[in-house]
Amino acid sequence: MAIRVLLLTQWFDPEPTFKGLVFARELVAQGFEVEVVTGFPNYPGGKVYPGYKIKAVQREVIDGVNITRLPLYPSHGQSGIGRILNYISFAASVLFYGLFFAKKPNVIYAYHPPLTVGVAAALVRFFRGVPVVYDIQDMWPDTLRATGMFSNGKLLNIVSRACDWVYRHVDQIVVLSPGFKRLLIERGVPESKIDIIYNWCAEDMVEVASVTRPNNFPSASKFCVLFAGNMGKAQSLDTVISAAQLLQKISYEVEFIFLGGGVEASRLEAVKNDSGLDNVYFIPAVPMREVGVYLASADALLVHLKKDPLFTITIPSKTQAYMAAGKPIIMAVDGDAADLVRDANCGVISESDNPQALADAIITLMNFSTEERNKMAERGKDFYQKKLSLRVGVGRFGEHFSRLSK
Repeated sequence: MAIRVLLLTQWFDPEPTFKGLVFARELVAQGFEVEVVTGFPNYPGGKVYPGYKIKAVQREVIDGVNITRLPLYPSHGQSGIGRILNYISFAASVLFYGLFFAKKPNVIYAYHPPLTVGVAAALVRFFRGVPVVYDIQDMWPDTLRATGMFSNGKLLNIVSRACDWVYRHVDQIVVLSPGFKRLLIERGVPESKIDIIYNWCAEDMVEVASVTRPNNFPSASKFCVLFAGNMGKAQSLDTVISAAQLLQKISYEVEFIFLGGGVEASRLEAVKNDSGLDNVYFIPAVPMREVGVYLASADALLVHLKKDPLFTITIPSKTQAYMAAGKPIIMAVDGDAADLVRDANCGVISESDNPQALADAIITLMNFSTEERNKMAERGKDFYQKKLSLRVGVGRFGEHFSRLSK
């Protein structure tokens, strides 16, 4: 009989998420029976998606994955109260459903953030005797503090204590980087309870067989550096604008493309216009199925986060997507993310939040021959397939599910 997994995640397709339908579908392919328990899609805009309406429960089946949607308070704005209500309402729905209505699973998988999903999973574990695998994608309260989501010291202390409680009351913790593991050990979590499983990417979206340069791409005459994804405060993209200014002053044939959106996108575009830069372009977000063509059309792909102790132990998810896309990487994040690019030998490293260092790294990459850059790209792709891919990662999760269900 197949091992039954109850997969708890506040965000799921059609919302953008790391561990969504691709993860659940691969678990089914590897022989598990999966029920996803999630909310009605409203992220990142905070409004329920067209075609959905909040009700007591909605069930659907996609590619053999059973999906149960539960009510929540939709919100994802700047309001801290709205965000808290969003988190707590979904956790309450999960707890009620998990205790009284869900068919008893062999194992529970809980996706963090938010922490409230972990609290609900731990309570279901206590009352129904089901082991829990807790997947930590953001280190709370560190992320809340670093991103400015919450700054109240007392509230952050409460969050910290709640995290410690959840860590004690789950059976297996999975983290995305060596630094996350080190930090949890420092906070008293037994090393034997923690495993590192690197994130994968939406492989079918980023790997393209043939490339036709998008019409809204600038000319192919210059070396093209592409940043794809969210443009928020954590990405600290003023540094990239400043690096573009430095390179324009010395007339380097390089152009920067920002693909995506976010709370900082319009401000950054205004800064670019005020600075009179002609080597920076902004392209609105495109459907995920089109992203691969944009990645493949660039000469190099950029990762950047602001300088912060938290981000030295973070590996931005675009890192894996860039590797799978088969392009050289400019890694402007200190710590574990830089180490991953060094291990794969698939790009150049720059100190984060340092415009001159970033400009120098780009010049270094440009000075490599086309053949050398192609070899970097191939090494990154090979490293991804062998160590970071969906098949490898889900297989590792499957080992934990099988072990805990015995």
